Amino acid sequence: MEINADFTKPVVIDTDQLEWRPSPMKGVERRMLDRIGGEVARATSIVRYAPGSRFSAHTHDGGEEFIVLDGVFQDEHGDYPAGTYVRNPPTTSHVPGSAEGCTIFVKLWQFDPADRTQFSKNMEAELGAPVEGVSTSLLHEDERETVTYRKLEPGATLTSDATGGIEVLVLDGDVTVNNNALGRNAWLRLPDGEALSATAGAQEAKIWMKTGHLRFVRAPGR
Repeated sequence: MEINADFTKPVVIDTDQLEWRPSPMKGVERRMLDRIGGEVARATSIVRYAPGSRFSAHTHDGGEEFIVLDGVFQDEHGDYPAGTYVRNPPTTSHVPGSAEGCTIFVKLWQFDPADRTQFSKNMEAELGAPVEGVSTSLLHEDERETVTYRKLEPGATLTSDATGGIEVLVLDGDVTVNNNALGRNAWLRLPDGEALSATAGAQEAKIWMKTGHLRFVRAPGR
């Protein structure tokens, strides 16, 4: 399966308009944003857990990172409420689920195969002081990518000309990018060489952003 698999082209999706598709596990559904592969895939998705649902135990051969969008995600390592960013690198394993139900934004098979850094962070707690109306939380940085959480004051503009591609998920509020109004849960992917200029609307906006990573696109097993 291939969905938005041409990483030389920009993609903008209002994820709330996508159909929920069932996963192999009862009570777990997903909205697929980009994908290369079948059930084992390089994938970016919104995943929804019904109350009491869970996946069986599994190992992340290609790594997993996710943001909890609402509810509380759980596994044997702890509870992760909305606003938590988690990285589970290659070789880690768990039994994920949610007693009360939750929704997460998740990326699979997009790690450096040698990465072994596992952690979770409260994104809001990591925020620094605003600079020209933009507060930044550095969630993760290595030679391949930089992952941040940003809070934009009303009317503030966030710019980036980072090499290696740019990816944005709007967590709250709205921003305008190249005359496109992106509301809550909108997802944007810009190819290497294309710059970002995102201006918040009348309300505060919150976004998750990753840069640099699109230079390393590969399918599982390659």
